Amino acid sequence: MEFVLLGFSDSPHRQWILFGLFLFVYSTILMCNIIIILITKTFPALQTPMYFYLRNFSFLEICYVTATIPRMLMDLYTQKGNISLLACAAQMFFVLTLGSTECLLLTAMAYDRYVAICNPLHYSLVMNHKVCMQLVAASWISGIPVQIGQTYQIFSLPFCWSNIISDFCDFSPVHKLVCGDTFMNEIEAYLIVLVFVVAPFLLIIVSYGKIISSILKISSVRGRSKAFSTCTSHLIVVVLFYGTTGITYLQPKSNEHE
Repeated sequence: MEFVLLGFSDSPHRQWILFGLFLFVYSTILMCNIIIILITKTFPALQTPMYFYLRNFSFLEICYVTATIPRMLMDLYTQKGNISLLACAAQMFFVLTLGSTECLLLTAMAYDRYVAICNPLHYSLVMNHKVCMQLVAASWISGIPVQIGQTYQIFSLPFCWSNIISDFCDFSPVHKLVCGDTFMNEIEAYLIVLVFVVAPFLLIIVSYGKIISSILKISSVRGRSKAFSTCTSHLIVVVLFYGTTGITYLQPKSNEHE
C-alpha cells in the first residue's frame, strides 16, 4: 500500500546536514525565481515576449523543485521515507508534466529568439501578445492529459518486485517495480518522449542552426556579439536541462530484481 523512498538512508548521521543544505538550496531557488518574476512583471521596459517567457520559466522552476524537494525535506526531518501510492502517483504526475512543460517552453523561447534575430522587422507582429499567450498556454496544458493517462496506467498495474524507490517517484524507478505486462506502457512512454522531449529538442537545434547562420551574416563584430548575447542564457539552460536529463535517463539499465 506504500513505497519507501530510499533517499539518503545510507548516511543517517548526515541527515541534519543534508536537511540544512537542501533547505538552503530550496529557499535560494524560490527567492531568486520570485525576484525574477517580480522584476519582469514590474518594470515597463521588461514587458517584452522574451521576459514574458522568462517569467513563466521562473514560475515553472518553482513548481518543479516544489514537486520533489519539500517531500525530501520531510523525509530527512522525520528520517522516514514512507510514501503512499496516491502521493507517489501525484509526485510522478507533476514531475512528468512539468518536465514536458519545460521542453515545450524552451522550444517557444527558441522560436522567440529565432524570430527576433532572423526576422527582426516582423518581430512585434509575429510575436504579439496573443501568440505568446497561446504558446505558453500550449506549453503548460499539452502534457496534462497525456501524463494523467500514463500515470494512471502505471499505477493500475500490480507491484510485486519491491516497494523501494531510490530517490523520488518518477516513471523509470516506479516502472521497474511493476511485474505485469508493461510492453504497451513502454511503447507509450517512448512515444511520449518522442513527442515531448525529442521533437522539441530537434526544433531547438533547427532554430539555433538558423540563428547562428543569421548571426554569421552580420558584418560588424559588435552586432554579432550583441545578437548572440541575447541567446546565451537560453542556450545555457537548454544544454543544462537536456544534458542532465540525458545523464539521468540514458544511463545503462541494471537488473533491479536480482
